[in-house]
Amino acid sequence: MHERRQEDAAKRPAAGAPRLGVIGLGHWGRNLVRNVAALESLRVICDSTIDARRVHAKQYPDARVVADAADVLADPAIDAVMIATPAATHGALVAAALDAGKHVFVEKPLCLDVAEAEALVARASKARRVLMVGHLLLYHPAFIALRAAVTAGRLGRLRYVYSTRLSLGRIRREENALWSFAPHDVSMILALTGALPERVIATGGHYLSSNVADTTLSHLTFADGVQAHVFVSWLHPYKDQRLVVVGDEAMAVFNDVAEGPEKLLLYRHKAQWSGEIPIVDRAQAERIPHDSAEPLQRECEAFLAAVRGQAAPPSDGAEGVRVLRVLSACQRALETGFAVELGETR
Repeated sequence: MHERRQEDAAKRPAAGAPRLGVIGLGHWGRNLVRNVAALESLRVICDSTIDARRVHAKQYPDARVVADAADVLADPAIDAVMIATPAATHGALVAAALDAGKHVFVEKPLCLDVAEAEALVARASKARRVLMVGHLLLYHPAFIALRAAVTAGRLGRLRYVYSTRLSLGRIRREENALWSFAPHDVSMILALTGALPERVIATGGHYLSSNVADTTLSHLTFADGVQAHVFVSWLHPYKDQRLVVVGDEAMAVFNDVAEGPEKLLLYRHKAQWSGEIPIVDRAQAERIPHDSAEPLQRECEAFLAAVRGQAAPPSDGAEGVRVLRVLSACQRALETGFAVELGETR
């Protein structure tokens, strides 16, 4: 009877602010710590690097600082963990956290294998735990406004989507530009289309390392005729983070590098034929209003709400699997040089 009461208590959302541990204090882990602390849920910080632990111990004196993730997972006072470690470690850490009874947020990608990702989602469901993936741009106010405009039919029927995520730097050896940059764009494209593509084609270039693509171009074809392409590179002379959505009635541009209201613009351009003559009517850009909340704050709030049992997050485990299926298909196309059907991603 006592064991049953403990089990039932473990399945109930935490009262008040959920108590979180953050594992990994790299470039993005530091941002997670900052936001979770501001939301008054930070309890434990974990990193294997002594310098990172020293810095964060000074910045967040009310949080316990540890070197081993096992210490976080073994703490019964911790309701949930946020994982911001290298992608290759995600699968094992997520599984261990779920087995320890924790709700889990993991930075993108969920893991590196589709079958493993599906098993993690099933594991979370069986344990009645939240599993959320860090597809940050789903929580960006400009993207939320863009998605609402598409859903409301302001662009008409979708024709194609084009995304660029380009910069100079953030070069890696443990993963290529596709896996480092493209998850955000694939996540947004799937949210806008509401479907998985039927097939993908991908090409890339290896310039700094023989086995790591520094730039990739992926083309996605959907059953309803919508086309999408994703261009990513960390060898680009300037930063460009742009999502262009073209419908048969209007076009929209989400430019994340732009400031303020220029970040999201609607163009009611028209292009049609008059006999044998193409006619293009250009329209002035219209601003689509959106708030200025920090996307990461929104994302962290969504995770806390999910842990409390208030609402399922847009980037739940199932969404993470869908994105991973597309990335895996693009990787296979990149390696083989052939188109890949989405049923062939494993």
